[in-house]
Amino acid sequence: MTKRSQGLLVGKTRHLARHHKPSTLNTGTLIKEFSIGDKVAIVPKGNFGNIPHPRYRGRTGTVTAKRGAAYVVRVRIMSTERTLIVPAIHLERIR
Repeated sequence: MTKRSQGLLVGKTRHLARHHKPSTLNTGTLIKEFSIGDKVAIVPKGNFGNIPHPRYRGRTGTVTAKRGAAYVVRVRIMSTERTLIVPAIHLERIR
């Protein structure tokens, strides 16, 4: 008998799926453009294949660069700054 994987989202996708509505994702939410310096919030939605870690849910940051179809976001957590590579589908612009 093989040992089960204890991966990052084991046992947590059921909770995440309740708060996501994959059917409401339209092309406007899939194709987003941000410019460098925009303030964004990290909101995981849609597919679970490339979501950021749940600890970054709701965090705000600044877009510093574009990398392929994703964006490099600088997030401040406590006294440290971290850079995350987040696909555009999981970002929302803060006004």
